[in-house]
Amino acid sequence: IFFFRLHGSTAEEPHILLECDSSVLDAIQKHLKLYKIRRKVTISPCPDLSLWAVIPGEQPGDHSSLPKSADQALLLTPDPRAEVMGWRLIAKKGANLSEIIPGSQVGDVQDYHRHRYKQGIPEGVEDLPPGAALPLESNLAFMNGISFTKGCYIGQELTARTHHMGVIRKRLLPVTFPEPPPGPRIPAGTEILTESGKRAGKFRAGQGELGIALLRLAHAKEPLCIRLAADTVRLRASTPQWWPQAAAK
Repeated sequence: IFFFRLHGSTAEEPHILLECDSSVLDAIQKHLKLYKIRRKVTISPCPDLSLWAVIPGEQPGDHSSLPKSADQALLLTPDPRAEVMGWRLIAKKGANLSEIIPGSQVGDVQDYHRHRYKQGIPEGVEDLPPGAALPLESNLAFMNGISFTKGCYIGQELTARTHHMGVIRKRLLPVTFPEPPPGPRIPAGTEILTESGKRAGKFRAGQGELGIALLRLAHAKEPLCIRLAADTVRLRASTPQWWPQAAAK
């Protein structure tokens, strides 16, 4: 979930825009309303808005600054997770994107997912299953997703203790297949094994030859495989370049 503040100062009426996985929209609204109590807070979806990811180009310097023409955008801000993810753009439905970001090319959503799988960036309930995904294993500390100073919250003690002890045995990592695996897709939760048959982790999601998996770091650099019926599918994991240098060791 992303939170964006739309008001410019504390003197203005606060307006917060929340971006979430559309499949859990109703559940999130219900959850927020539990904590509304007697506050004068209005919680409602925004069907008149559209969300875009502005992905930087491959050339050096393409992601050094925000696009300049943003008059039609309600919001155009750097993606808070990592510089390689570019910017989040929220505009009215039907807005002319070529005017908002001159010289841009409109891809499709699969291009976006391929980009984030390549970078090892999780998003939504498929990559981060509710009740199962742990914040540190999901690399949220690398993506401005955890505060170690804000005080208590559900799971705070376990998260803080694990962080300060520095012992994280599993992490979400980008994985690649030498060739696209057979069938429409690999089921989420499929066991990933080492060549000797040891359990190395579980596959989360992917597209074509790219994916993301929760892997034991002790086995992450070994040749890995997935067994699907009569097929053995080989894959390998890598460490994203945008990670902090100490974490990549």
